[in-house]
Amino acid sequence: MCPQVGPAPGPPSSSSSSMESEDCLFLNVQSPANASNLPVLIYIHGGGYGAGNGRQDFSDLLNTNGNNFVVVSIQYRLGPYGFLASDELNRRGVVNAGLLDQVFALQWVQTYIRDFGGNPSAVTISGESAGGGSVMLMDMAYGGTLGDSLFQNSIAASPYLPKQYSYKDWVPSQAYYAFASAAGCPIGGYGNSTNTIFDCLMSKDTATLQAASIAVTATVTYGTWAFLPVTDGTLVQSAPSSQLIEKRVNGRSLLVGNNANEGAAFTPQDIRDETALLAWLQNTLLEFTPDDLAKVLLYYPISNTSTTKFATNGVSGPSALDTSSIATGQLQRAFNIYGELTFVCPSYWMAEAYAGDDRSSYKYQYSPLPGLHADDLVAYFGPLGSAPYLSTDFQRAMMKIWGNYVTKSDPSISNEFANGSSNSSASANAASSWPVFSNATPYQLNLNQTGGTLVPQTETTQAYLTGPTLKNDFSLANAYTWEAGRGARCDFWRSVAPLVPA
Repeated sequence: MCPQVGPAPGPPSSSSSSMESEDCLFLNVQSPANASNLPVLIYIHGGGYGAGNGRQDFSDLLNTNGNNFVVVSIQYRLGPYGFLASDELNRRGVVNAGLLDQVFALQWVQTYIRDFGGNPSAVTISGESAGGGSVMLMDMAYGGTLGDSLFQNSIAASPYLPKQYSYKDWVPSQAYYAFASAAGCPIGGYGNSTNTIFDCLMSKDTATLQAASIAVTATVTYGTWAFLPVTDGTLVQSAPSSQLIEKRVNGRSLLVGNNANEGAAFTPQDIRDETALLAWLQNTLLEFTPDDLAKVLLYYPISNTSTTKFATNGVSGPSALDTSSIATGQLQRAFNIYGELTFVCPSYWMAEAYAGDDRSSYKYQYSPLPGLHADDLVAYFGPLGSAPYLSTDFQRAMMKIWGNYVTKSDPSISNEFANGSSNSSASANAASSWPVFSNATPYQLNLNQTGGTLVPQTETTQAYLTGPTLKNDFSLANAYTWEAGRGARCDFWRSVAPLVPA
């Protein structure tokens, strides 16, 4: 797998795993026996553009769907190997190398997937977190001028949109210089030389570069990575907030969603009052003036003073603004701000980009407790029965949603799968007739569970429901009014996105 680095703060490390290598641009193909002209699902792994690999097992997903498509999982360069950026690097090499790896993998599928029984004209790209963010950037690639030449459909789960600077902006440039200095190529040594920092870096071995990557990552803001995609003017021509509203996208259709509690893992856990919240916001939104930060607080009011944690229903009563199953008050306020800015609102902007104009989009929220970032992966891919917080009925329903979307371009599933074996109801389930998303009818499916036995929160785990009485609970909701006006908050973030930048 490609050399890895985690977010800050992370465990200290000084060397690479023996499984990590710069020679890592491989992909895996999982193809049913006797496959012929089957639709293709390409999976792009997550991990903050700094970690992860393409070694997933898709057996349960394929078996649940009758082995009626082929799956390809890819790898791409990570951290500084894939996302180092500066003016010098752009002149001497390429920026967004990790994204170019992804484009090349999509081109490889077009050329060779018939040899594995796949149909290159029926391709769905997919990913979660940074993989979902990668899907977003592939949807936007080359200004949305690729049409459906590389893929037709997209699935983006919790699309990750960190701050996206231009390749020669101050922040990525400082990361470049800091990385070079940590690798033994300080900027002061190359100001008047025919040799460059780039030349020096090219002479370093993997161990040196990996140690520099870890050192620089340790200095960045809590919950973030040091090396991320940038606007380069070619592959990534614009910020998502601006290009998506212009509907300049590739492909024909989109399935996109987010989890109920996306932000907790990436937000400091000691925010207890508004003073601490403002300090965190000032450190996170560096270009925001005091007036800008005051607007953020206006869009994220706090009204519930109770300290009782519970999952909100999204429609009425207390909302995610200050209440969830994992936090209340100012801490929940921070969790929700980060989650909406970084994962949730990008899913709204993507859904809007594919609404109308002979395209279609479908939207959902994954809500089973605890609903943390990445909790949904086991629902899509299994193993079946491996997650105590999910019933196998829920997992199979999610697998069918993905499978039907890959094979039919429509995530609707039968009542049998939507209701599950534990629910004898003959009534139509919302998931059996999934409406397309539009600005006039911004519907999303809330994919949840009911029943079960509550396992309370501990110091190391969040509360969740478990047991044989868990039942699927899928309902249709207005995504714009969801959680006390989430759509309006996403419109706000788009209006100030140049300051984020996003």
